[in-house]
This record gives sequence, C-alpha cells and structure tokens, in this order.
Amino acid sequence: MSKVESLNVAVYTVPTTEPESDGTLTWNATTVVVVELTSGGKNGLGFSYATGACARLIHDVLADVVVGQDVMDVGRCWSRMVRAIRNFGRPGVASMAIAAVDIALWDLKAKVMELPLVEVLGKVHDDVAIYGSGGFTSLTDDQLANQLGDWAHGQGIPRVKMKVGESWGARPERDLERARIARTTIGNQVELFVDANGGYSPKQAVRMASAFEALDITWFEEPVSSDHLSALAEIRAQTPIDVAAGEYGYDLFYFQAMCAAGAVDCLQADVSRCAGISEWLRVAAIAEAHGLQISGHCAQSLHLHPACAIDNVRHLEYFADHARVDRLLFDGVVDPVAGSLRPDLSRPGLGLELKHKDADAYKTAGK
Repeated sequence: MSKVESLNVAVYTVPTTEPESDGTLTWNATTVVVVELTSGGKNGLGFSYATGACARLIHDVLADVVVGQDVMDVGRCWSRMVRAIRNFGRPGVASMAIAAVDIALWDLKAKVMELPLVEVLGKVHDDVAIYGSGGFTSLTDDQLANQLGDWAHGQGIPRVKMKVGESWGARPERDLERARIARTTIGNQVELFVDANGGYSPKQAVRMASAFEALDITWFEEPVSSDHLSALAEIRAQTPIDVAAGEYGYDLFYFQAMCAAGAVDCLQADVSRCAGISEWLRVAAIAEAHGLQISGHCAQSLHLHPACAIDNVRHLEYFADHARVDRLLFDGVVDPVAGSLRPDLSRPGLGLELKHKDADAYKTAGK
C-alpha cells in the first residue's frame, strides 16, 4: 500500500500585465495556491486560483487528514477533508482549499499507477472543445479586436467570449458598441459569447438579450447574479440565447438548486472552486440528470482530464489569464489545436509539473 508521505503548500501571485476589469470587478494579479504531495518518489500536483488564506487552512487542517492515507483512496481523503472543515463553512475558502488537495491526490494516484489521469478516470472523449475567453471591459477597442481576432483567425478557435455589463450595467450602449466590434472582427462563422458577471438588472438583461440576439450572440453568461435563480429562469424563458451560470458553486446543493430552478441552458462549474475533481464529476452527473451539458469555468489545465471523462461536457473556457499564468508556473501545459484541447497521454497524471525555479519569482508564501 502506497501512502501519502508529505504535503507542501505554497502561494504564488502573478501580476497582470495591466489592470483588468469585467462588469463588476477589477483585478491586477492572479493568486495560485499550489499543493504538492509525495509518495514513494512520486509527486502529485494540485492547485486552485484562490486566495492565500487557503494555504493556511490546508496547512493547519487538511494536511493532517490526508498525510498517511492510502494514495488509492482519493474518495476517502475527500470525505475526511469535508468533515474536517465542518465548523468553518463549506463554501468559499474551505472548498477551494479542498480542491487544491483533491486535485493533487488524483494526480498522485495516476502517477503512482503511471497512467494519464483521464485513463484512470475512464476516457469518454479524446479531446474537448474550448472557447477563447477574455475581452475585458478594460481593453481598448483595438486590444479587444486583436485578442478575439487572434483566437478566431490566428488560432482557429471557433468560439470566443467577451465581458459586458460594464460598470454594473451602467453603459449598455458601450456594451453593444464593443459587441459590434467583436462581431465585425471575428466574422459570422465564429460564435460570440458574452459574460455580464451579474452586472445587469433582470429587465435590463432581457432588453440586452434582444439586442445581443441581433448580433447572433449564442451564449449569455450570468446576465444577473447567479444568486437570483428565479430571475435567471425568467430571462432564460424570454431569449433564445443560451443562459449559463454556475461558476460560484461550491457544493452539490448549489448546483442541484440551479438545475431544478430551470435557471440555465448549460451548467458551469469550476474544479478549482467546487472542492476538486471528486465533486466536479458529481456536478456533471447532476447536470446530466437534468438533461444539461456542463462547461468547465476557467482553469483549463485542471479541467482537461476530468472533462474528457464525462459524456455531457460542452466545452472548456480557455481563459486568457490562466493561459498566461499556467505557462509561467507549470511545465506540460497543453496548447489548443483547431479549437480543442487534447490531453498529453505520454505524461502521467495531469501531465503538469511545477517549475520551481521559475515559480519562485512569484512566491508569496509557503515552503
């Protein structure tokens, strides 16, 4: 029996090249909490795009319930972690902390078995479609056109997404102007998605959906806050555009409620938020039970293997920030080919390794 011998956690903060904004938030850095587990000379890697507070929780609480456990018993370790954080609350920091450890456990198990993770999980697809995602409201018109145009024409990604809902929905005409620029840039053969990050009011979202429909936009993400399931369902009923949400879900109860409310046409879930691969696979099953597909929110390097192991995946979000940060911190990051990502089956586990020397330049905490 191989046991988890040690757990190390570190925090890396990578500045953006310039401040970035969506409809409801501005940021200037991406923080990555990285977990490394060891067993018999093998090293398991997991991480979450989170807050450094996750590292303290992992060090103080989760390490003790994982170290010493059988490497093969990922499910047992996940259940032990969930029980251990009972008094701290499951959503938010605790769930993202569990995610980083759970992902590392799956990676370690696959590496001990000397198999790619998708083959341990059971492969359904050879690759997964992606959409280029960025289009921040902070970009100039030229920057917007260049970014979306490169994905669509330079890299052959046939679907792209941009941010709308600028200034909490205070500039709808500017949103439409930018959407028209995007449509002109990418042409009519490429799908255009928009994401309001909950910036619109319900009736405003219905009006915007009508205008977006005229631009052949096919995906309207978080037109209103995902906390307002009845409003999402009403908007969904009044537009032929697919309504999507779910990125802020941390447990099965959230996703069950969203699906049961008829709030979305496609369920989103983020493996680095919803307590890792173990829970993400169950979320996919909930979506399928409601006749829905699932889309991986950001974290494309983490979603690739589990997404290839489920039947009802629609696509993955190929997020600009994570594409850049992943290449700075990790070796083995997969490049898009013809609008899809394909796991590298020549590498065990997730196929990723932390580039310790390069990553040290961004380390802000941990060993």
